[in-house]
Amino acid sequence: MPSSITRRSAALSCALAPVAAVMALAAFTACSTGPGPVPLLPAGAAAALAPRGRLRACINLGNPILANRDAAGVVSGVSVDLATLLAQRLGVPLELVVVEAALQSVDSVKADQADIGFFAIDPRRSDGIGFSAPYVLIEGAYLVRNDSPLTDNAQVDRTGTRVMVGRGSAYDLYLSRELKAARLMRTPTSQAVVERFLAEGADVAAGVRQQLEADAARLPGLRLLPGRFMVIEQAMGLPLARGAAAMALLAGFVEQAKASGFVAQSLARHGIRGAIIAPASH
Repeated sequence: MPSSITRRSAALSCALAPVAAVMALAAFTACSTGPGPVPLLPAGAAAALAPRGRLRACINLGNPILANRDAAGVVSGVSVDLATLLAQRLGVPLELVVVEAALQSVDSVKADQADIGFFAIDPRRSDGIGFSAPYVLIEGAYLVRNDSPLTDNAQVDRTGTRVMVGRGSAYDLYLSRELKAARLMRTPTSQAVVERFLAEGADVAAGVRQQLEADAARLPGLRLLPGRFMVIEQAMGLPLARGAAAMALLAGFVEQAKASGFVAQSLARHGIRGAIIAPASH
């Protein structure tokens, strides 16, 4: 569940949400080159997706590709843009529920503390959460020290290899199933993975490629192993208890956001490279 710090962050984000909404939607309108804007949702959609009269969107800062908070406390990113657009299409105010890690986001939506969230699809999260099709695909990669004997992803799963991951992240869930010999070490948040990897002498840091590339550029003596060990499918989700009709509305919104060019334009606006727009779901 969100900590007291997270709740304060959420309160600040809520105060700033109207500004973010105006900026995101204005930018979309100004630069739209896709087939057309995302249409208004049908009558009754607000009652299904935002039954409290406002859209409570859980924003996870643990994945910098999707959301960040600047020095002034303003939360922005692709997930904020999508939440803003959905609230506008529903005709309701937006309330951001800001958390620091994926597991907190999962817990918030399952506990009905948020109406929607942004998740990497994983079967272990499907108990209590319904997912749309993915809107973007992100690569999971491994980071090692320059003097590491590891040169290939397949070499990581060996006895004695210690792999640092963010607890409850998509790659934690995936590697918990797939690694048979290597040992996982976990940090409370994904942002702390490389720091703890260095401090605790782990052999490998696992995470989102773009974040690891930034860490390797910032810190000397680090390199990424070539290729990827998984593809992370990022989707929107809501409490399963909302029912099939609400799920269909959210799934339709995601497909329209992809087809209209909104997702691609949001990625470009925030300077995100390397993420792939997910194909249309049929």
